[in-house]
Amino acid sequence: MTPAKQLNVDYKESDKRKAHLAKTRNIGIMAHIDAGKTTLSERILFYTGVNHKIGETHEGTATMDWMAQEQERGITITSAATTCFWKQHRINLIDTPGHVDFTAEVERSLRVLDGAVAVFCSVGGVQPQTETVWRQAKRYSVPIIAFVNKMDRTGANFAKVVAEMRKKLRANAVPLALPVGAEAQFKGVIDVLNEKAVYFEGEDGEDVRVEEVPEEYKQPLKEARSFLVECVAEVDDAVMELYLADKVPSVEMIKDALRKAVLAGSIVPVFCGSAFKNKGVQVLLDAVIDYLPSPVDIWETKGINPDTEQPEVRTVGDDKPFAALAFKVMSDPFVGRLVYFRVYSGEAVRGVTVYNPRTRKRERLGRLIQMHANHREEREEVFCGDIAAAVGLKSITTGDTLCDESAPIALESMHFPEPVISIAVEPKTSQDRDKLYNALGALSDEDPTFTIKSDTETGQTIISGMGELHLDIIMDRLRREFKVDCNSGQPEVAYRETVLKDSSADSKFVRQSGGRGQYGHVIMNLYVKERGHGITIENKVVGGNIPKEYIKPIEQGIRDAAQTGILAGYPCTDFHIDIIDGSYHPVDSSEMAFKVAASMGLKDAARKAGLCLLEPIMKVEVTAPEENMGDVIGDVTSRRGSIMEVDTHDNTVRITAQVPLSELFGYATAIRSLTKGRASYTMEPFSFEKVPNAIQDKIVEKQTK
Repeated sequence: MTPAKQLNVDYKESDKRKAHLAKTRNIGIMAHIDAGKTTLSERILFYTGVNHKIGETHEGTATMDWMAQEQERGITITSAATTCFWKQHRINLIDTPGHVDFTAEVERSLRVLDGAVAVFCSVGGVQPQTETVWRQAKRYSVPIIAFVNKMDRTGANFAKVVAEMRKKLRANAVPLALPVGAEAQFKGVIDVLNEKAVYFEGEDGEDVRVEEVPEEYKQPLKEARSFLVECVAEVDDAVMELYLADKVPSVEMIKDALRKAVLAGSIVPVFCGSAFKNKGVQVLLDAVIDYLPSPVDIWETKGINPDTEQPEVRTVGDDKPFAALAFKVMSDPFVGRLVYFRVYSGEAVRGVTVYNPRTRKRERLGRLIQMHANHREEREEVFCGDIAAAVGLKSITTGDTLCDESAPIALESMHFPEPVISIAVEPKTSQDRDKLYNALGALSDEDPTFTIKSDTETGQTIISGMGELHLDIIMDRLRREFKVDCNSGQPEVAYRETVLKDSSADSKFVRQSGGRGQYGHVIMNLYVKERGHGITIENKVVGGNIPKEYIKPIEQGIRDAAQTGILAGYPCTDFHIDIIDGSYHPVDSSEMAFKVAASMGLKDAARKAGLCLLEPIMKVEVTAPEENMGDVIGDVTSRRGSIMEVDTHDNTVRITAQVPLSELFGYATAIRSLTKGRASYTMEPFSFEKVPNAIQDKIVEKQTK
C-alpha cells in the first residue's frame, strides 16, 4: 500500500487550485473530556502530511492545544481549526473541547460543520459530556461516525461501548471495524465491509498492512457483517431486495446505501483503535471520506430575508451570491481581532465589502487567513465550503451572517446556555481599571457564555461563566495575555427568580412637573410558564388604546424590570405577559412614561403572584472504586443531591446524581480526600429548581442587606 504521506504530498504539489467541493469535508472531533480527541487530531495531522512529528497532549506539544493554559492542564479549552489532505480530499478539521465549561466552543463549531467524529473511551463508554455533544450535533442535524479510542487500555470493552451508544444515545450504532485483541494485546482492526484484517506498523504506525482475517475472528466478523447488511437493508430498498432473496450485495452497493443512511442520521458507523498507539486512524480517515458529507451533500442552506422576514435559501456554489456565518471571534496578539467564518455560498475575496443584516452595516474584508491552529497562512480568496478567518471586521459578533448586500440573507444563528456561576473582579491599582474593562470586553466578545455586568448597588464588576474552571481560565488569561493584575471574590451562584401563580396588574405612571408631564397606563396579565420557557410578551391591545409606537417601550420596561429582579435582585424568568389594555395622553405620553409604567406593572403583578428563587442543578457523574461507594453517596446526599443511577463494573462504581451548584464549590478537593485521590467526577448544567424556603430566606436577607 502506498504510504499515506506520499499520496498527500503529491496531491498538494499538483493541485494548488481550490479543492473541488465534492472532495471537501468540514468535520469536527467531539467527545467527553479525556477521550482522546486532541491525540486523534495529532495523528490525523501526521498521517495527512501536515506535521512531520507527532505532538503529544501530556507533553504539552500538541499542535491543536496551542494555548499556554491548554498545555499546562493537558485539556482543550478553545476549538482549533486546521486543514489537511487525504486521498485527494480536503479536510477542514476542528478539534473541540470536551469540558462542559467550554460547551460554547462545541456549539458554535457544530453549527458550521457538515459532519463529526464522536470519540468514545473504550473504558469509560458513554459519559455525561458525550451525551451533551451528541444532543448538540443532533440539534444541527450533523451526521456522525463514532471512533472507540484507547483499545489498548486495561478494561477496554468495544462491545460494551457500542451497547451503551444504543441504550444511552439511542443511536443505531453499527460496527464497521472490530478490534483484533484488546488491552495490551490490541494489534489492529478488522474491516467488516471488506472482510480484511488491517495492521499498523512502522515507528509511528504509518505502514498499513492488509491481511486475511485470523481464524478465531471469522465468526465475529460473519455476525458483524450480517448485522451491517441487515441495518442497511432497513434503509435501502435495493439492498432489501437482495437481502430477502438471500443474495449478498456488493461492497460498493453497501457503501453507497450506508453513506445515504449516515447523511440521513439513521445509522452511526462505529470504528475502533488506539490513537496514542497509532492504530486505526487511517481506517477512520477513509471513513471520513466515504461516509461524511461534502458541502454538495448539504446543498441548501436555509435562512430568512432580513428585509421581508420570509424564508430564504442559498444553494452551494462559487458562482452564487456570497453568504457566510461568523461562528467565532478571537483576539490574536499579532493580527488583532480575528473573525472565523464558514462560507456557505459564493466566495470571499480580500478587500471586498460584505453586508451584516443584523447591524444593517457594510464591512470590508481586510486580510483573509487560513488558520492552522494558531499559525496563519494568507489567502487572496476563500471559496464555497471553506472555513477561514478575516481581519478587520469591527462590529461582527458570534452568530452574525456576512452576505452580499444585493442578495441579503440572515442564516440561523446559535443557541448558547446561560452562565451559572459569578465572581466579582476589581483591578489591583487604579491604573489597571481601563485595562481591565478593555480586556473583559475583548474576552466577552470572544465567548458568548462569558458575561460582564456592573452591580449598581455595590459598584462591583461581576463576571459570569459556565463553571469554576471557566472563570479560572478567564482570570489566568487576564494576567498573561492582557497583563492586568486584578483581585477576584468568592464564586457566587447565578440564581433566578420566578413567579408562583398567575396574576394581573393595572399600572399608571403620572408625573406633573410644570409644563409637559409624563403619562403612561398599562394593564397586563401575567402567566406562570414551565422551566426553560424564558420571557414571552404578547400585545393584545385593541381599539388603539395604546398607540403601536409605545408597545416596544412597554416590552423593554418589562424585560428591564425582570432583568434587575424583584425578590432579591436576580433575573426573573419563565413567565408570559399579555398586554391587554391601557390608555395614553395625546400630549403627556412618552416612550419613557410607558417604559416606567410597564416596569412598575411587572413588579406589582409578580409580588401579587408570589416569588421564589430558582437555583442551577448540576448533573454530576462520579467514578470511584466500589469500596468508596457508600462514602460518595453519603457525601452527595449531604449536599442536597439526589441519586439518579448507580452502575457497577469491574470493581468500579459510576454514580450519577443531581446536585445544586451552590453545594459543589470545592467538590474536587472533597472527593479526592474521600477516596484517597482515586475518584474522578464530571458535571454539567441540568436544570433550574426551586430553592428550599429556609435557604431562600437566608439568600434574600443577604441580598437585601
